[in-house]
Amino acid sequence: MARAQFEKHQVLKNSSDAFWRLGYNATSMQVIFEKTGLKPGSVYLAFGNKEGLFKEALNYYAQQSIARVTSSLEEANVLEESICLILLGFVDDAFEQNYCSCFLVKSQLELSGSPDLQAYAIAHLRDIESVYAHFLGKKYSMEDAKIKATSLMMHIFGIRVYGYHQTTKSQMIAGLQSGLPWLPWERMISQSQIDNAH
Repeated sequence: MARAQFEKHQVLKNSSDAFWRLGYNATSMQVIFEKTGLKPGSVYLAFGNKEGLFKEALNYYAQQSIARVTSSLEEANVLEESICLILLGFVDDAFEQNYCSCFLVKSQLELSGSPDLQAYAIAHLRDIESVYAHFLGKKYSMEDAKIKATSLMMHIFGIRVYGYHQTTKSQMIAGLQSGLPWLPWERMISQSQIDNAH
């Protein structure tokens, strides 16, 4: 049982990497077979079809993302500082070699012609927004917490897509400071960090 669970975990990780990098439409089942090392019969038996595998892979990715955000916010001494660090981490991601945007955001954009699959991606993004709202609700009114969580998600979407642009870290950080003035940016970013960001 434990071995089977581990194997499924690895299959979902490898599949999510393929769908994430190539997109749903460009990821053939042959690519999946190569990435997972499984035979076609094993994949179809476990997941039904490409759509079934994609949904499980997307769910795997989403749960990993939710776990990271939840852990960061639970361990935070100051909630707003932790949120700043999460956002700055996303900015750093955008400057990694072979940058690839968030799997959920990419899927939402790609799957406009597949409403059911797009809705599945959107539902997971709403789950992440709910995590932010939950923690913000411990400090702000629930109405204010929901508004702030929506604003965070809008900026996260922006970072993930804008990350493909040829720009600088300092420009992106300045955009975050302007758009989210309620976060303690001055405490989280030294002037030297901004000046040296490129």
